[in-house]
Amino acid sequence: MKPVIISVFTARELGYTGNPAAVVLTSEILEDQEMQQQAAALGLPATSFIFIDKNENCNVSWFAPDEKIELCGHGAAAAGIFLSKYLEKPEITLYYKGGEINVEVSEDTFSMRLEAIPVLKLISECPLPLKEGLGIPVLAIYETANKHLILTDSESSVKNMNPDFKRLRDSEIFGYAITAPGDKVDFVSRTLVPHVGQLEDFATGSSHAMLVPFWSERLNKSEMVAEQLSKRGGRFISSITGNEVVLSGEFMIQE
Repeated sequence: MKPVIISVFTARELGYTGNPAAVVLTSEILEDQEMQQQAAALGLPATSFIFIDKNENCNVSWFAPDEKIELCGHGAAAAGIFLSKYLEKPEITLYYKGGEINVEVSEDTFSMRLEAIPVLKLISECPLPLKEGLGIPVLAIYETANKHLILTDSESSVKNMNPDFKRLRDSEIFGYAITAPGDKVDFVSRTLVPHVGQLEDFATGSSHAMLVPFWSERLNKSEMVAEQLSKRGGRFISSITGNEVVLSGEFMIQE
């Protein structure tokens, strides 16, 4: 089947075009090398490969153009949206190596449920390559089981940050979400991945699985609106209950 391209966490009224992912439905389980080659040829931030097994379980794997992705939030959303339309079902459960993700889909909006990613520890001192490479105030840096989380002082710092990716690569830290309180929304962020070709992600579901519990505790709120200030822009409607994060947003299917 021809790949379908779906952009998620869009916001038409703000001109946000979200994060695009290709979705490929396969008739058999593919080797990682073959999926990697297809993802490289497509050249999008993520490609979701779906295989529906004999038990009708929807199994998904994600690949960036240059590496496999263990958890891809926007790729999961795109896969769920595709399957909802393909199977004519409003709710889809995706199975991946780390567990399962539930995606609910309406006409042009979706919601997805992810396990919250908690902060593991506060790092006492920001590594010098990050401090110099980001060029913005670093108020705190936290380690999580996914990316690192970096707190800065303002939305302006996040928006106007001009990362020096060469300097950032002097640190072994793979990726990080830089975040601050928002001026008109609860919080804003950008996600940097200097060790891969993309460098910066556009609208990152996995980052928000850690940002939502972080800001929920700081703001004492269980429902929040967030924006990712990448060049494409992304908008997230979020809630948290216990260790479950719900991310909702708009989507567009490329015709």
